[in-house]
Formats: sequence, C-alpha cells, structure tokens
Amino acid sequence: MAAMKSILGLLVLFAVSAWTEAMVVNRAGADSDTEAEGGLSVSELLGRANRNLNPIQDGFQLRGDIAVPNHRNADPCTQTGCMWPKACDGNVYIPYVIAKSYTAKQLSVITSGLNSFSNSTCIRFIPYTNQTDYIYIQSLSGCYSYVGRIGGQQTVSLNSAGCIYFGATQHELLHVLGFDHEQCRSDRDQHVQILLQNVIPGMEYNFNKINTLNLGTPYDYNSVMHYNRLAFSKDNVSPTIVAIPNPNTVFGTATQMSQNDIDRINLLYCSKKLR
Repeated sequence: MAAMKSILGLLVLFAVSAWTEAMVVNRAGADSDTEAEGGLSVSELLGRANRNLNPIQDGFQLRGDIAVPNHRNADPCTQTGCMWPKACDGNVYIPYVIAKSYTAKQLSVITSGLNSFSNSTCIRFIPYTNQTDYIYIQSLSGCYSYVGRIGGQQTVSLNSAGCIYFGATQHELLHVLGFDHEQCRSDRDQHVQILLQNVIPGMEYNFNKINTLNLGTPYDYNSVMHYNRLAFSKDNVSPTIVAIPNPNTVFGTATQMSQNDIDRINLLYCSKKLR
C-alpha cells in the first residue's frame, strides 16, 4: 500500500510538473509569438494601437502609422531621393538601435522582424556603430515610422504594449524602406472602393490616393501593407474599404509580408526581376 501511494504521488507530481511546464512554455510563446493576440492581422493590431493617437507631434504629423516631417511634401519619396543606399557588394545596409526598455522576449520579436528581410532580399538591418543615418526603434505612443530615409536618427515607434509582433515590425520596416499602404496605390480605384462616409471624422487623410511607384507589380489584397475593411471605421461596423468588383474578396488579414511585398523590395533595391 505504501509503495502504491508513493507511485501515485510521483504520478501526480509528474503531471503537475508537466502541466506547469506546458503553461510556462505556452505563455512564453504567447508573449513572443508573432500574432498571438487573438489571431489579429497586422492591420487590426496597428488600428487598435494607434486609434487614439494625437496626429500632431513635435516636428512631424502622424497619418495613421506614418510619420510625415512638417517640411516634406506629398511626392512619392522613392522618386525624390529617400531610398537607402546600396553598398558595393549589392546589399543595402540599414543601421539600427533598439531602446533598452524592451524585455528580452520583446527584443527577440523585434530582431526576428529585422532579420527576416535578409532571408529573401538584399536588405540587411545591422546594429548601429557610428553611421550618420540609422533607425532608432523605441516604445513611444503607438506604432509608426517615417516613409523612406530622412537622414540622421530616424524614429520607429513600436509601443511595448501593443506593437511587438513580427508582422507589425515588418510593416513599419517596409515604411522605412519607402513603401506606403497598399490601398493608397495610384491604381487602387480599380481594386477597392473607399467609403469616406464611414470613416472617423478627421481621419479621411488615411485613405488619400498617392502617385505611387508600383514597379509593375499587381495590386495585392494579401500585402502586409493593406488596411482591413473596418480600418478607421466610425462605428467599427460600417466598412471603410470594399473590394471591387467582388465585394466578398478578403483583404487586410496579413500577418507577415506577402510574396508581392518581397518582390517589390527586390525590384526597388536589389535589381532582381520577378520570378
């Protein structure tokens, strides 16, 4: 009987230990998982994180998750000199500094997003040493970035409470490279209809059409740069974007870069033709 109790005790101890370990592993995964927040898309995460941001900041204005210097006009910046330079080895090196306020798990998510570009493009985000132009990733209010290289220290905000996701990091870094939102493309009216009457008053500028450089690539409903159908909706029910000609087309659900996103980087920076 004593032996049986000992065996049962060990089994219970093992079960509790295994359950505890599983909970720790699952929680660690949830803390650092790319999209653990209820399976939300990048568009949904950014919309939630930035919903109550003040668009007027010191030295720049926020347009959604894009920081616009007060002195810059609305011209597509990749056509007016804001690309990051290519090195003689064919790679594009972009130095970065990450603020020390992030936890180890948050830092891991951010660095995973940074390193993901080297897997399929010539972009190399590298730790800052003494370069003149570099990005400074820090936890400010919301998630946002400038579009393209602006010179000197360049802020990328990834708020620790709502922006630390793999796809959100990729999204902001695509802004750093000079890419705008998909639904703002110059040819967007052939693919989506914008319903400004359903947009939060004062937020209509987030849907301005831009004379973008589309690089011969098709409109991409699956781009990590595409807003979802309820982006900036005044009541979170009425759609602000509807696909055309098929209104049932799904979009704005990406959790990471699409193949089109990758192709555009390679076409703009890496002199690679589409496969």
